[in-house]
Amino acid sequence: MGKQPASKLNLPNIRLLMNYDERRQQLADTLKQQTTGTVRLDKTTSNVFRNRPNAQSESLLDVSQFNHVLNVDPQNNLIETEGMTTYEALVDQSLSHGVMPAVVPQLKSITIGGAVSGIGIESSSFRYGLPHESIGEMDVLLGSGEVVTCTPDNEHRDLFYGLANSYGTLGYILRLTVLAIPVKPYIQLTHIRFADADALFDAVRTWTERDIDFIDGTVFQPGKHYLTIGRFVDDAPYTSDYTWMDIYYQSIPTRSEDYLTVRDYLWRWDTDWFWCSKNLYVHNRPMRRLLGRKRLNSITYQKVMRWNTRWGITRRLGYLSGQHRESVIQDIDVPIDRAAEFLDFFHREIGMRPVWICPVRQSVRDEQYPLFPMIAESMYVNFGFWGGVKTKMEMPTGHFNRLIEQKVTELGGIKSLYSDAYFDEAEFWSIYDGDTYAALKTKYDPDGRLKSLYQKCVLRQ
Repeated sequence: MGKQPASKLNLPNIRLLMNYDERRQQLADTLKQQTTGTVRLDKTTSNVFRNRPNAQSESLLDVSQFNHVLNVDPQNNLIETEGMTTYEALVDQSLSHGVMPAVVPQLKSITIGGAVSGIGIESSSFRYGLPHESIGEMDVLLGSGEVVTCTPDNEHRDLFYGLANSYGTLGYILRLTVLAIPVKPYIQLTHIRFADADALFDAVRTWTERDIDFIDGTVFQPGKHYLTIGRFVDDAPYTSDYTWMDIYYQSIPTRSEDYLTVRDYLWRWDTDWFWCSKNLYVHNRPMRRLLGRKRLNSITYQKVMRWNTRWGITRRLGYLSGQHRESVIQDIDVPIDRAAEFLDFFHREIGMRPVWICPVRQSVRDEQYPLFPMIAESMYVNFGFWGGVKTKMEMPTGHFNRLIEQKVTELGGIKSLYSDAYFDEAEFWSIYDGDTYAALKTKYDPDGRLKSLYQKCVLRQ
C-alpha cells in the first residue's frame, strides 16, 4: 500500500476562549485518543532548514494556540510564556514592562520552544549562555499525551536538561518560565576592525570580561574582521533605522559608532536575514521600495526559500549554467582557542562570506545538557554561515557540509542540527550522547510516538 497523507489532530475553535490549563488538558486528551502512528507538530513556519522527502504517514498535532505570553514579572526578572510564542511577540510584551528575555535569537519568527528544544544564540550569550540555559521550568507534552512539569531539581530533571537539542523527539514544550533582564531605551554600538583573526579572538576574550551587554562579529573576508560591542544607554544622540532602505550589515564597515532602539537592535539581523536577502536581489533599493517595510523580514524569505526548495528553481538554473550548488546553512561552535584555526579552514575550503561570529560561554553552574555537550565554564565561538558553494564539478552529496562536520569534531566543537546533517549513526551518537538519549527515550517515549533524533535530523524523517 502507498503512504497515507498525514492526518491533523485538530482542536475545536472554542479553545480560543480557554485559559492555558484548559487548552493544555484538551490537547493532551486529543493526543491520547490517537493511539497509533507517529506524531509531529503541524506548523505554518519553521526555522529548521531540512527537507523531509522521506516523511511517512504521521498525525500532525496542532499546537498553534499555545502562543501566549502568560505573565511578565519585572520585579522577579521572570517571564512565563507558552512554547509556540514567537520571540517577536515575547519581546514586544516584555519591553513594555522594561525587560527582555536574557537571550533573544536573531529572527522574529523563532519560537521560544523551538529555541530551547533546538539551539538558539545571540549577542548576550557570552554572559547568559544559550536560550535553554535561562529557563526555570517547563511543561512538556509527551508522545503518550501525558504532560509533565520539569525543573532543574524535580523528578523530571533528566528531561529538563535533556530537552535542549532534542528537536521535539522527547516531547513538546507547552509552557516555560524564562529569565528576564532589565533594559534601557537604547543600545550604543561600537564597531572595531581587526586585520588578523588571532587579534580578533584575543579581543573577544578581553571584551567578554568587561562591563558590556552584547558582543558579536562579522567576517567580511580574510583580513576584514569586525567586532561589534553593544551597551545599554539611557540617551542617544540619534538612532539609525535598518528596517527598510538601509541595510545593517553594510553599515558595519562604514561607521565606528551607531545607536539603535532596543527593539531595532534585537531585530537588526531579521530585516535582511543577516545578508541572505541578497540572494533574492533585495539589496537593490528599488526592490526594497517596491516590497515595502512590512515584507522585509525573515518570514518572507522563509516562504520564498521553501517555494524554491519545492520547485528547484535555483537548482535548474545552476544546471543550465553548468554549475553545481550545495546548500551550506550551518551554525557551529568551537572552543575559542581553536576559533582562528576553524576560520582559516573555512576560508580555504568553503569560501562563503560574510560569516557571523558570536561568543558563547557555557554555564558556570553545575549543569550539563547531554544532547548538546560543551565544556563547563568555557568560552566558545559560534560561526554562522548561510548560503551555498558553487562548483563546476559535481561533488558527492553533502561534500562541503561533511568537511565542516569533520573539522568541527576534530577541533572539539559541536554543530547545531537545524539544517542538513551527514553523520553516520555511530558517529552521531558519539557526539550527541546516544546512551543518555536512549535512556530518555525509553523513559519518556517508550512507544516511539515521536521520531528519534537521528531519524529527524539526519534521515529527515
